[in-house]
Amino acid sequence: MRVGVPKEIKNHEYRVGLTPPSVSELTAAGHEVIVETRAGSGIDFDDSDYVEAGARIVGSAAEVFDQAEMIVKVKEPQASEIAMLRPDHLLFTYLHLAADKPQAEGLMRSGATCIAYETVTAPGGGLPLLKPMSEVAGRMAVQVGAHYLEKEQGGRGVLLGGVPGVAPARVAILGGGVSGVNAAQMAVGMRADVTIYDVSNARLAELDMFFSNQIKTAFASKAAIAAAVSRAHLVIGAVLIPGAAAPKLVTRDMLKTMKRGSVLVDIAIDQGGCFETSRPTTHEDPVFEIDGVIHYCVANMPGAVARTSAFALNNATLPFVLRLAADGAEAAMAANPHLAAGLNVSGGKIRHKAVADALDLPFAA
Repeated sequence: MRVGVPKEIKNHEYRVGLTPPSVSELTAAGHEVIVETRAGSGIDFDDSDYVEAGARIVGSAAEVFDQAEMIVKVKEPQASEIAMLRPDHLLFTYLHLAADKPQAEGLMRSGATCIAYETVTAPGGGLPLLKPMSEVAGRMAVQVGAHYLEKEQGGRGVLLGGVPGVAPARVAILGGGVSGVNAAQMAVGMRADVTIYDVSNARLAELDMFFSNQIKTAFASKAAIAAAVSRAHLVIGAVLIPGAAAPKLVTRDMLKTMKRGSVLVDIAIDQGGCFETSRPTTHEDPVFEIDGVIHYCVANMPGAVARTSAFALNNATLPFVLRLAADGAEAAMAANPHLAAGLNVSGGKIRHKAVADALDLPFAA
């Protein structure tokens, strides 16, 4: 199969769909890989690194789309990229369609087969292609939260871990999944006062055992979240419903109870965000303030640590890329129902129920 890798064009996105080591695996398996010039420059890979791995370099994204059968990316295709998709294309990337109806409609018009990393499942449960970026985003959430709590950044002037004689910052993490756990690990390491909120009592029991006495856990009732928000210095939104829009857990009224200079970090912003006041931001302009509360809602958080993120993502996606390249989309999905769960759009129709419901569009099985 001819596999194409365009350079990412979303604002401040430096990751790349395939690293040179991944390209080597594909070319060794007999596939042709076409890479847009400077596609890996954001993570310090030159075109020569890709050539050495067996890829062919072309001068533009248009050439990649024109020549490739499968397009492997990181972020959702932008309008100019959607315009280059054809019905015979297989697109494999993050899509996050539940919060982006124009993109969904564009992909439907293209006729392409679009498999989303974030809805591919695993035999034991979970989302294996979302997991590495959730790990990165969870750990980053605490870093950026601590930074924006600094007075110079407009924050409350609170040190996350406190010092002897001064209490640490209170951190409320909404969601006990992969990103929430990774956020908690970082926050605990920085000696913050951490509480994780979740609606699954079984999950709370697991977290209580995992962290022992390092954190507190609480059932995520509306009243508990409201109380947590009013007390917290840093609130991290880490709730995910696969394929669907994130629930709005923190309302504008709750925001008014927070201390001035407190910080919200919305990891769920790709799926619409879990704070009512959230709106997507970029690494170029990452924060905004409402009612004295700083909001960090960057939609591609892992792009800030692009090299780590690209390698972590490739470690997870490469086995699926190899299978799709070897068998084609239809046969690969027929053989693997977990990969089939990643199908979001094909033949001009929405193929994922949660996405269809979130966008109020017809679902086609």
